[in-house]
Amino acid sequence: MPSDADQQRAALREAALHFHEFPKPGKLEIQPLKALGNQRDLALAYSPGVAAPCEEIAADPENVSRYTSRGNLVAVISNGTAVLGLGNIGALASKPVMEGKAVLFKKFAGIDVFDIEIDETDPKRFIDAVAPLWPTFGGINLEDIKAPDCFEIEEVLRERMPIPVFHDDQHGTAIIVGAAVLNGLELAGKRIEDVKICTSGAGAAAIACLNVLLGLGARLENIWVADKDGLVTHKRHDVADRWRGKFAQQSEATTLADVIDGADVFLGLSAPGVLKPEMLLRMAQKPLILALANPIPEIMPELAKETRPDAMVCTGRSDYPNQVNNVLCFPFIFRGALDIGATTINEEMKLAAVRAIAKLAHEPGLEVSPSGAPAVYGPDHIIPNPFDQRLILRIAPAVAKAAMDTGIAKRPIADFDAYRDSLIRFVFRSGLVMKPIVDRARGQGQRVAFADGEDERVLRATQVLLEEQIARPILIGRPAVIEARIERFGLTLKPGEDFEVINPEDDPRYRDYVALFHSLVGRDGVTPDTARTIVRTNTTIIAALAVKRGEADALICGLTGRYIKHVRDIRSVIGLQEGVNDLSALSMLIMPRGAFFLADTYVNTDPTAEEIVAIALQARDHLQRFNIEAKAALLSYSNFGSRDGESAFKMREAYRLLKSVAPELIVEGEMQGDLALNSELRERYIPDTILKGEANLLIFPNLDAANLSMTLLKEMNNALSIGPLLMGTRAPAHILAPSTTSRGIVNLTAIAATEALGGA
Repeated sequence: MPSDADQQRAALREAALHFHEFPKPGKLEIQPLKALGNQRDLALAYSPGVAAPCEEIAADPENVSRYTSRGNLVAVISNGTAVLGLGNIGALASKPVMEGKAVLFKKFAGIDVFDIEIDETDPKRFIDAVAPLWPTFGGINLEDIKAPDCFEIEEVLRERMPIPVFHDDQHGTAIIVGAAVLNGLELAGKRIEDVKICTSGAGAAAIACLNVLLGLGARLENIWVADKDGLVTHKRHDVADRWRGKFAQQSEATTLADVIDGADVFLGLSAPGVLKPEMLLRMAQKPLILALANPIPEIMPELAKETRPDAMVCTGRSDYPNQVNNVLCFPFIFRGALDIGATTINEEMKLAAVRAIAKLAHEPGLEVSPSGAPAVYGPDHIIPNPFDQRLILRIAPAVAKAAMDTGIAKRPIADFDAYRDSLIRFVFRSGLVMKPIVDRARGQGQRVAFADGEDERVLRATQVLLEEQIARPILIGRPAVIEARIERFGLTLKPGEDFEVINPEDDPRYRDYVALFHSLVGRDGVTPDTARTIVRTNTTIIAALAVKRGEADALICGLTGRYIKHVRDIRSVIGLQEGVNDLSALSMLIMPRGAFFLADTYVNTDPTAEEIVAIALQARDHLQRFNIEAKAALLSYSNFGSRDGESAFKMREAYRLLKSVAPELIVEGEMQGDLALNSELRERYIPDTILKGEANLLIFPNLDAANLSMTLLKEMNNALSIGPLLMGTRAPAHILAPSTTSRGIVNLTAIAATEALGGA
């Protein structure tokens, strides 16, 4: 009977095959960037219009990045001779791996990729096939090519191609290892020039790692290398290639075990179980173990820690701390190189990436690691999590600057602050949309009360809000719990100094809060005793009272509890804006085709035409805060009177009222959803419509339509949701979804802070 492990492997294999086959085979497709909706579009995209950019590029080759996608296009190229974990499976069988690499480029850095699998194992013929491709690509990423062929291939291609050529198996691993060594030695109180390094493995990655360590200051005489045939020494006559030969030592020793005494660093890129416990016992104090064989490392972390509790351990596995994963760097190195038109990726650029990664590990993580452990700098966190969204903000500018400093940038960056801002779109898909909001809130000191002040996500968001000066947080929660969690998550917050705390169990303002609350709800059946209990236990009420008393400018709540209950609490304390009959909710969805706002997605079950007008106008004001001009569509099952019915009549009346009270508003309706997004369809009904292009504000006739549309669009498009934004309150107050991340909290806080500043 198969073991549990065998069954798990079989299940994973079946799931992986299904993943790659359905709903369409593969992981990539090509999408056009420009519309081809009519004859004029075709004339511009192809003949005769395409002649114009061709002529511009012929006159000045640098125009190729201005008029084509070459400046953001990388080739991932392999012959399949050394596929990770699979060996020499050939070019054709390597294609799923190369497609996967392409997906990582796109996902993490917005870089487009063609994967190219070349059925050629002779290095010279492989080089001749690749070198002439340079006019097509902004860079070349070599992948899964066996050593020593990969050394020769990369070296010659770098000479023959005027674009970056990067063998990720070598340099990606080496850069992350370099960062781990810098931080590991810092924690151990050692200097890199003094340490002894023992290496198991002499393939492409191992040699590249050692070259990076030399670049960081390690000494050649302190490095010992072993391959499958034993220690690399001058006594051996089978070390023919110059890449391994560089590390040959004058010694009578024959195995790594013979020279392990006093070693500070073990670097394993070889095979399972190579580092024996007895060898580890002979290493220096606070040894750094980089056991990177996959899936089974040279020594398992549990065994290493049991043998040497003072050891720091890195592996290539995602289920242990300190994962050495190439995705930590390769997308961001290419991002920086492409953005300044680098002609190569030189050693200075690689070392800049090493130092940027090492420095980022010192900063508290915005989110916890995939294992759920807090990302706190120390022995179990000497390199960042591979999914730390700030990697691109640190690595790409560092790489770009190093390229400029070494004179290989054809398009130097003039304003690095603006460049970093532009990279935010890759970090958080909300980056560009949120930028005007964050810019306006920054430095204004708006006080925002958080009802869920003990929640880890709120604490992590608080760190960001303070660092970016977006708001002054007021956390509602028990001080001892908040302080314990700050320490646990490795944050640098100081209660009472960095932020104020309102303690529900013991706050000197408690009596005043109770008196105010009872004055507001005493005639709604709330007795003084009940008021005291509510103010002691309901943190949303406490936050709302803080806003009501002028002790906070806005509030954020909702990580626990029902949405509509929070709505009622906020309404009972803060109240409604003048002229507003009820609250409503505006949701933002950021999708590949742009940002769309939908209302009312959470509050009003069946708003009247007058209420829809109020919702649309409030939503318009919110869009203005984002520097977005509202283009509203009033949605229905009817197109401009094509069908009668209650909701069609309602949306028709809402359109009439909106044109009367807000003639400047771009609005159209009533109409179906496809007409809201497709101007050609819309103009068949109303040729002279004021709404051109896509509507960005979608107003629904009822809660069923709005909420269902919002949730379906979110899931079907993998959209990033911001909000919902609660509209109509007398002071800014927003209710989070329970699944909101800390970045989502930061976004909503910035919105609340700008609302508190007043104006559009």
